[in-house]
Amino acid sequence: MQLSPFCSPRECGNTANTRSRIYPHLVKANSQDRVLAVLDLFTEARPQWSPDELMKELGYTRPTLYRYLKSLKESGFVMPMRGGRFALGPRVVEMDYLSRRSDPLIAAATPHLERLSAMHPCTALVVRWYGEKMLCVASIASAVNPVSSYPRGRPMAMGRGAIARSIMAFLPRQRVMPLVTRYAADLRSVGAGSTPDEILATLKRVRRAGVAVAFGEVTPGAIGIAAPILDASYPVASLCITIAGQDTKGELIDRISAEVREAARQISLTTDNNPE
Repeated sequence: MQLSPFCSPRECGNTANTRSRIYPHLVKANSQDRVLAVLDLFTEARPQWSPDELMKELGYTRPTLYRYLKSLKESGFVMPMRGGRFALGPRVVEMDYLSRRSDPLIAAATPHLERLSAMHPCTALVVRWYGEKMLCVASIASAVNPVSSYPRGRPMAMGRGAIARSIMAFLPRQRVMPLVTRYAADLRSVGAGSTPDEILATLKRVRRAGVAVAFGEVTPGAIGIAAPILDASYPVASLCITIAGQDTKGELIDRISAEVREAARQISLTTDNNPE
């Protein structure tokens, strides 16, 4: 039996230590957090779940889970599928539409995405950073055959690429060190440094330059050029261009870097984002 922070002492065989190791952020969760934990399980890799799978994963009792599913279904956040499974529902689509219409970051960034993508055969995108996740919120592709594509809503890796480093470079030390530790293997693999001090030195250079450049770290053959979008000197997002390596030489990289850095600076001045 899979142990869970929500199983009974009889089911788990005791122990607060066991509970704290599995979904530790939910050990003292209220019912609202537990409902949200159901939604958190739906991913691109696993878009559908059965009630039995949800109970096994989260450790909820059957009555509790069915109460949560009933509430989520009635509000449109999940919908039943064939075979008794559940998927995300139409309310999620509605909220995505509302987010597109109301997000000040998208409104401020769109003219810059349009301009940059018109100037270069590339994909221009804005990526929000929250918690330890990076999420594309808007993108425009102008290349006939884009070397990379980041649809809205798709999470990105934190340990690789120009976007990640453009954000990490502007985080305070107490926020960046856990990321350096967690993603040390990825950062080492792309040449950012073999030790925490070396990685921090790389990030310091990115901060000084105001822009990060990556060669084929996320998509082979693609160059990523990214600069942070700041709120009160705190990174809340990143503006990035990805372009085919064969189309991009040294002087062009420098020019695009300056354009991306300036566009990110202008967006930072016109948005009112809250890092919390």
